[in-house]
Amino acid sequence: MTTAASLKAFPQQGLRNLYFVRAIFSAIWVTLMFMVGVSRPQVGAWLLVIYPAWDVLATLIELRVQADTRAQLAFYLNLASSVLATIAFGAALYADLPTRIILFGIWALAAGLIQLSIGLIRRRQMSGQWAIILSGAQSSLAGITFILMARSTDMGLQTLAGYSAVGAVYFLISAIRLTLQARSAARAA
Repeated sequence: MTTAASLKAFPQQGLRNLYFVRAIFSAIWVTLMFMVGVSRPQVGAWLLVIYPAWDVLATLIELRVQADTRAQLAFYLNLASSVLATIAFGAALYADLPTRIILFGIWALAAGLIQLSIGLIRRRQMSGQWAIILSGAQSSLAGITFILMARSTDMGLQTLAGYSAVGAVYFLISAIRLTLQARSAARAA
């Protein structure tokens, strides 16, 4: 079992592990949304509550793992936005689909801007952040798109699941990049 002290001692290893877990969770969430949530809107609504709730937990873990105190404000902002999104999705369990898409868009925009800032802060400290930077930018743009197109007939839970699948890929790329960086550093030592 990894302790908080050992995670602080090896922040890149802790981030790598967290990024792998985030990618796996997102892949499972996306699969559930496509297999069950799209055809059963109430299950989809509950999956929308679970997604930001998971982000709250992942952000708390990342706060313990990360060593760069310059990024702490961004993490606390992300924590607050995910808590608010969880509450909003819980309150909107019986709202219409466009309302839930708008809420998701607002959260994606906020989370994307925060993730972008975290990636930019960390890029000087460690490599492997370009995927996080791209993910943050993509999330921001997707959030704006969701808000503007929420009432479009093309917009649905499958669109949100597709967006989340892309996020899972970005986390996987970051985890792999940090793994390769650690191996390279170990060989050089």
